Amino acid sequence: MLNYPVVLIVCMVVSLTQSSAVRETYDTDHQHFRPRPAVAEKTKQKLGYDEIETTSLYWQQQAQDTLRSKLGEQPITTKAENVIFFIGAGMSAQTIAATRMYLGNENNWLSFERFPNLATARTFCYNQQVADGACTVSAYLSGVKTNYGMINVSPSVSRGSCEYDQTNAEFLGLMKWAQESGKHTGIVTNVAITDASPAGAYASVASRERENDAKVVEAGCDPTQYPDIAHQLVHGEVGKNLNVILGGGRKNLRPVDLLDEDGNFGARTDNRDLISEWLALHPNKARYVYNKLGLQTVDPNNTDHLLGIFHSGSLLYNLEAQDLQITQPELWELVDVAIKILSRNENGYVLFVENGKIDEAHHETKARLVLDETAQFSKAVDFARNITDTSDTLMLVSADHGHTMTYNGYPKRGNDVLGIAKTSDEDGLPYTTLSYANGPGYQITYTEENRGIRADISKLDWQNRDALYPATVPLDAATHGGEDVALYVSGPMAHTFQGNFEQNAIPYLIASAANIGREIRPLLMTVE
Repeated sequence: MLNYPVVLIVCMVVSLTQSSAVRETYDTDHQHFRPRPAVAEKTKQKLGYDEIETTSLYWQQQAQDTLRSKLGEQPITTKAENVIFFIGAGMSAQTIAATRMYLGNENNWLSFERFPNLATARTFCYNQQVADGACTVSAYLSGVKTNYGMINVSPSVSRGSCEYDQTNAEFLGLMKWAQESGKHTGIVTNVAITDASPAGAYASVASRERENDAKVVEAGCDPTQYPDIAHQLVHGEVGKNLNVILGGGRKNLRPVDLLDEDGNFGARTDNRDLISEWLALHPNKARYVYNKLGLQTVDPNNTDHLLGIFHSGSLLYNLEAQDLQITQPELWELVDVAIKILSRNENGYVLFVENGKIDEAHHETKARLVLDETAQFSKAVDFARNITDTSDTLMLVSADHGHTMTYNGYPKRGNDVLGIAKTSDEDGLPYTTLSYANGPGYQITYTEENRGIRADISKLDWQNRDALYPATVPLDAATHGGEDVALYVSGPMAHTFQGNFEQNAIPYLIASAANIGREIRPLLMTVE
């Protein structure tokens, strides 16, 4: 183990606590977790990792350090100038716990687990017990629980409807309130920018599938009356005023007969190139980029509007891009550029960031990809927290909903979380630490000859990034889970996020902390 000089450690701590609007330095190769208490660390160096934990003193010190830290916490009660809201799609509590092991061992922390305030939110839709990303984003960004599959449309409307009063049924929330208050706004994702979660920031549709005009026509609706999500991104009340838009989904912005920068045809049937239209709407200090090199050439100090669309659909998984040697921006790099552009506004900003690849991997029951994407998500949160100031920037980290992956017993400490847990006493066959209640992983659960007998999975390659993990119920895609999700918060007014509440309370709590939202301000206790 390396023994760093005490002076170096002190310098590191001082540098991390210095206040500035945007700090310029960050070690992109490592997670930046706070060091353990000095006494415990010295004892660990003397005895070694395993032996130190056999002493009662180790655990007593750990508990006392936690108590001392909690007693010393002081809430920040000033107004939040900036808000950064991170969503790990499908990031259940089991996902977070398993990712600690993926990053090294049980004692690891994901960056946001160090945030001082924690609450839990209930995720059900108006009409379903287990939610999707559409009804949940309507709740956590706009304050309304609506029907499954619908984005920012009243639950009084049936999903897929083409005949409803848009004036009274459609709504927008946090981003609209921020823009009306003079703040800059941005959205970042590694899936399609028109997917449910990012769409909830700027669009209202009766069906989340309506990402382009062809889908609206397919549903029997008039796209001129009920515009698709991509159209609302470019021409909508909120979408056209977004300062930063970064993600995938280029096909929904381009016509079917036009090849994009990567040689893929678009999906629009109205012969409109919405990227060109976006550029026309923003003639001054605006950039459109489509790859990592282009992103790296963006000058944040000379850019008021940035549109970055890096894939025809979703970006690749981080591990997939590495294996295929395909260069694409990492989530933290997108966050970096977004913050630097948005922070130029003296009135502050609101930024929404999603890692949607966690959810995609869960649906495929590919647990290794799930954990790696969660680690990438943690890295992006850590980066953002380290280049912003806790005194003026409210930061929230949560999930839209859970998933059916379980983290089950009883593997020994240090066991590979992505490998075999133990052998069952009932049938004498091994089982993995991670498994799913349903999904395509059922293919490896049972033998081909007899679906009632579990297969021997001991010879399978659990190092394969695309390995399916066992599932009980056969489905083409694993479903979401209905459990409550955690909400980790730091910064101004973070102490108001406590206890358990409905997911649709979140944007109201944010609006109160940032003193935004003229529509709802009479209901809020604003901070002067």
